[in-house]
Amino acid sequence: MTDSLLKDRRCESCRGGIAPMEPAAATAAMAQLHADWRLADDGKSLKRELSFRNFYRTMGFVNALAHIANAEDHHPDLQVGYHYCRVLFTTHEIDGLSLNDFICAAKMDALL
Repeated sequence: MTDSLLKDRRCESCRGGIAPMEPAAATAAMAQLHADWRLADDGKSLKRELSFRNFYRTMGFVNALAHIANAEDHHPDLQVGYHYCRVLFTTHEIDGLSLNDFICAAKMDALL
């Protein structure tokens, strides 16, 4: 990973054929994310749960995250309810984590 901040980077197209991120690299990238992010036990995904005052604020966040995801062409799995949003990033094409997951997570952190 380079010295640039994850939130300032752009996702690169991933069409498979590359190895998922190594655990040490994932752990190092976690240092640039909010402390509420968690690596899955199997190391294949990154997740965070957020709470909001009401549905309006939840959906405002979801819409802003959708804008980022479309701009980066890297989309999270979301679970959304009245006052919560659970966000999971993984790179499906490689069945694990890529730098794109961390870039989008950092951009999401910047929203908050």
